[in-house]
Amino acid sequence: MSGRVLVVDDNKVIRQLIRVNLELEGFEVMTAADGAECLDVVQRARPDVVTLDVMMPRLDGIRTAARLRADPRTRHIGIAIISACTQVEAEQGAAVGADAFLAKPFEPAELVRVVGALVRRAVAEDQSEDQTATASGS
Repeated sequence: MSGRVLVVDDNKVIRQLIRVNLELEGFEVMTAADGAECLDVVQRARPDVVTLDVMMPRLDGIRTAARLRADPRTRHIGIAIISACTQVEAEQGAAVGADAFLAKPFEPAELVRVVGALVRRAVAEDQSEDQTATASGS
């Protein structure tokens, strides 16, 4: 499977673990160490999916997800929260528009399934927008 994924976690070992598991399945993976870096990378790299840890310095995962959803240029990006999150954090993530939640520790197969589903949705939405633009003569 192909697709561009931005992995955001302040723990380098976790970033690398997620990266390797996704790259083995054919995803193109970029990384960021916190939410502030994520917002910079998103503007340059235009990923299909962003995975976010919740507890990070500078800008946490919930606030990062909210900013991605608030920006018309990034609101379509799939967001998966990957965290040892509590029920409160899961509810906060859902409230700001996160698409999926994966609890740490996670099974690599589940990570690939969740990210793959979000990439497929992003690709389908892009194709639908392209067809709408073509049909309207844009």
